[in-house]
Amino acid sequence: MQFRSQSRLRNRTHARNNAVVSARVERPNFPGAKRTLGGLINAQRSHLPPENWHEPNEEAQGAYRIIVQSPGRGFRHVVTPEEIRERLAQLPETLTRPLQVVQLSRMTAKKKTFPLYGMQWGCALYLYPMEEGLVETFHRPPTPAQLIEARMYGGIWSQSGRRRWQLTWTETSVRDYYLNNILLHELGHLLDNRNTSYRDRERFAEWFAIEHGICGRSRGPGNGKTGR
Repeated sequence: MQFRSQSRLRNRTHARNNAVVSARVERPNFPGAKRTLGGLINAQRSHLPPENWHEPNEEAQGAYRIIVQSPGRGFRHVVTPEEIRERLAQLPETLTRPLQVVQLSRMTAKKKTFPLYGMQWGCALYLYPMEEGLVETFHRPPTPAQLIEARMYGGIWSQSGRRRWQLTWTETSVRDYYLNNILLHELGHLLDNRNTSYRDRERFAEWFAIEHGICGRSRGPGNGKTGR
């Protein structure tokens, strides 16, 4: 999964519809602190937001569907189903075969307390909406890793008060960030069937997003130059 800047680490417990995902919120002490946490994490941590569980279907291997929920008041989805399909189509078919659902999720009052960009759960990837004005507000300063990551994708950090920081995106930069970072990071979690510790799973997902995202930007619709 991928948390927003001021979020902390959380985990999920298995349940079905509107499952409560378990975890404790804390800033990871490694690069990619803004990422969500997909996969297996300590089940004794507090809770992640409720989400719809999508039952795996063995007959659906190699074909995924995209579910679009209303983003919620004051929020918007920053990528379209067409852009998601175009980006995933650039990957080898073997990498998308286990994927069965991509859900553009709705932001709710409860989910606002769990500021996620994306999450992986079972055979599904969840992408969360952004504020309509593409300006995120936080009450802690960004870490060096967060500054570097935002700069890589065109996000701009600024301090707007004594204890107020903002991360501002453009249409191009936020689309780049979601298609070449968040989406692929979560797909990396889905494909990781070897690592079991949080730190190792994050390292793998980070590597996957760099290998197939940053290194593939010149070929994808999220590169800011083509397909937009």
